[in-house]
Amino acid sequence: MLISSLYTKKQDRLNPEATAHGMSSSLIYKMSCLFFACCIAIGCAFPISAQAEVRKSDVIAGDTVENRGIPTSSCPSIDAQYAYVMDSDGNIYFQRSDTDSTCIASITKIMTAIVALDYATLDTNITVSQKAASIGESSAQLQKGDELTLEAALNALLLPSGNDAAEAIAESLGAEMLEKEGKDTSNSEDCQAAFVQAMNDKASELGLVNTVFRNPHGLDDGEYAGDQHSCSRDVATEVAYAMKKEAFRAITSKASANIQVKRDNSYATVQLTSTDELIGIYDGACGVKTGFTDLAGPSFAGACSRDGKDLYAIVIHSSGEEQRFTDAETLYDWVYDHQMDYQLIHTDKTLVNANGQSVPYVADVADSAWTDKTIPATADANASINLFTLSGNVSQTVTYSTINGAVKAGDVVGTITFKQQNQVVGTTNLIAAQDVAAPNIFESIGIQWNRFIGSFTGSSQVADSSFYNETPTINDKTSSSVLN
Repeated sequence: MLISSLYTKKQDRLNPEATAHGMSSSLIYKMSCLFFACCIAIGCAFPISAQAEVRKSDVIAGDTVENRGIPTSSCPSIDAQYAYVMDSDGNIYFQRSDTDSTCIASITKIMTAIVALDYATLDTNITVSQKAASIGESSAQLQKGDELTLEAALNALLLPSGNDAAEAIAESLGAEMLEKEGKDTSNSEDCQAAFVQAMNDKASELGLVNTVFRNPHGLDDGEYAGDQHSCSRDVATEVAYAMKKEAFRAITSKASANIQVKRDNSYATVQLTSTDELIGIYDGACGVKTGFTDLAGPSFAGACSRDGKDLYAIVIHSSGEEQRFTDAETLYDWVYDHQMDYQLIHTDKTLVNANGQSVPYVADVADSAWTDKTIPATADANASINLFTLSGNVSQTVTYSTINGAVKAGDVVGTITFKQQNQVVGTTNLIAAQDVAAPNIFESIGIQWNRFIGSFTGSSQVADSSFYNETPTINDKTSSSVLN
């Protein structure tokens, strides 16, 4: 009966013209129920699947799928209209319309938390106003007059996505901001505005070039309609910044929490449950924030930590609330599945070092004190780097140290720099494997004489350096199925 009543009210709201032209609410209800039943029947017979896809314009490791000719089997198939994936080191793996403006709904609350944590301590008192308690939509069930610590308020903000908590934080901390400036704090709207300005200032500081905040919660219609937007790239930057904060990370990695609220001169326990359905279910999931409005669509700013690697996957405007999590899982799996540990030292040559150990023979480095001697060099045989295979093959450049005299085993005699897509991904030193003495006085006289003669004959003045390390191919084109 309650569902029927609510449905009738919804139809009256959506169809005011019908009611105005004399159709009874009873008839509207019957027609609505018939239409609703037909929709269910059609949906069961022809289920609507999410439109997950690979797009030619998707950017993988810096270039489009179309330009790189990457097989579809190696690309993530997702539904979200906007997406971005990066790691905590700033490496970017995937981009889809990542600079296009879009509403982000409750993902806004990430910046609310950032500003709060940057500005105040966790024991700062937060008071819930009538406006905050009655704001509606997603709620932590806070009541007018409630008092709680900022830490508790952040739990209420980030776990159940409490709009009431967002407003309370903004008003309370905004009042402190105004008070420090010697301004009037009696108007809650002014207090909230001061906090929102701090959000926009922080966005500028972080280099978010396509982000504007108008409130601390992310509601974007009715009285909250206006010019507020962001993009998946900016959101990823926010997440990377926020996840460096221990308090933020500790909250978003929880599936639930209980907070204490001072209410009516006593303390009440408020139970909170996270809207992040991956926490405790998907390996490594540790946040961060869901969002949903009609303008933003089902969205998710996610974080995952696995094998010491943090990934941030942003998906905005998926086709459904479950699909946003599926999209995030797809992106996580795709990045992790295309990671490999790449050994930096590959040579079939070996030599015996000063300690009698067999080690990789990586180079012969010229010693300019001699005309014909080089320093046998090795490198760390266990040196490796973690690579994203779809970024392409590895190249190397060797730089030899200037050697002019005696060298001891263990001395650094050069450096190897490794690059992938022209980005430095690793370095390792060339190490002298054996001692090489400087020429004595008689040898020095002979060397000088040989160089004098060589200046006329064109013979070599110094031995040539030689390099033996190789960089095996890591081509990941495992399928011929490429986008047409």
